[in-house]
Amino acid sequence: MAKIKSFIKNEIVLIISFILAAASAFIVMPNAEYIDYIDFRTLALLLCLMAVMAGLNGLGIFRLLASKLLRLAGTTRSLTLWLCMLCFFSSMIITNDVALITFVPFSIVALKLSGCEKLLIPLVTLETVAANLGSMLTPVGNPQNLYLFSAFNMTIGDFFITVLPYASLSLMLLIVSAFFIKKEKINIASEEKADKINVGFCAIYAVLFAVSILTVFRVIPYGITLAVSVTAILVFDKKALMKVDYSLLLTFIFLFIFIGNLKNIGAVNEFLSKTVNGNEVLAGIAASQIISNVPAALLLSGFTDNIKNLLVGVNLGGLGTLIASMASLISFKLVAKENISSGRYILIFSAVNIIFLAFNAALWIAVR
Repeated sequence: MAKIKSFIKNEIVLIISFILAAASAFIVMPNAEYIDYIDFRTLALLLCLMAVMAGLNGLGIFRLLASKLLRLAGTTRSLTLWLCMLCFFSSMIITNDVALITFVPFSIVALKLSGCEKLLIPLVTLETVAANLGSMLTPVGNPQNLYLFSAFNMTIGDFFITVLPYASLSLMLLIVSAFFIKKEKINIASEEKADKINVGFCAIYAVLFAVSILTVFRVIPYGITLAVSVTAILVFDKKALMKVDYSLLLTFIFLFIFIGNLKNIGAVNEFLSKTVNGNEVLAGIAASQIISNVPAALLLSGFTDNIKNLLVGVNLGGLGTLIASMASLISFKLVAKENISSGRYILIFSAVNIIFLAFNAALWIAVR
């Protein structure tokens, strides 16, 4: 029973997506068209990128990077700024999930070693915001970007022009936020030493990552990338494949089926098309608060051609509630293991997210 409760708690989005797909299958009976619902290119890219990032994370390269950069921090304020910048910029390449999985545990260790545990809640909150907002700037930064960029053949120019104003504003807000942290001297000279990095494996993963990026930009067919990546990882580091978030891939599949079926239900198709068209940003933000921004991107993309506005909506939609972005749940799970008040964390997290969302929404109103 405990295991079932734990599974439900950890995989609630997967369960909901399965229920939606199954329910829709009673209205639109399974047929040969179901296979056309699924975007195999997006799934292949997600699998390859997650496997590569799992492998690099397992090698300890991100932790080593954090360790070296942390030596530059001498005060609580600069420590906060460095860690937020690490999450903001690294999330563009290694995804928001991996950035938080990598740097939040390290932050907890650093705060304990420096006797600054009181900073845990504000620091992790800002790191989470940084990862969610920094990841919006690249097609590979988060799953919703990868899906929208890949499925709708966006050009890299259009993508950057669309999200750059919001990412730039968010970076400035993060820097300003760091100055609200009281400046106190810290000593982190005794931080944990990273294990020796396997240079050969790093080189292999660097090549696989480059191949995946070329596939994102449609230089290499996704089938070749999938075959090469899976084969290479199976040969050199098969444990990395065990760390891939397969529940996310299944969630995508179930949502593809659900959305495909909705399109085939005339009344629902017409209602959602009228509701979403012209309101993509607001719809993306609102839907993300309830079902998180990745499912929101998949759902709403079936009912609008204005992908640029939807891209803005689902990325800004990662701000707000704790479930608005699945990456935010990762941070919460990590800090919940520490001796903190979950209620206080959620309160501070929500307040900070609402402030960032309000500023970005104001920018959208100003530029639209």
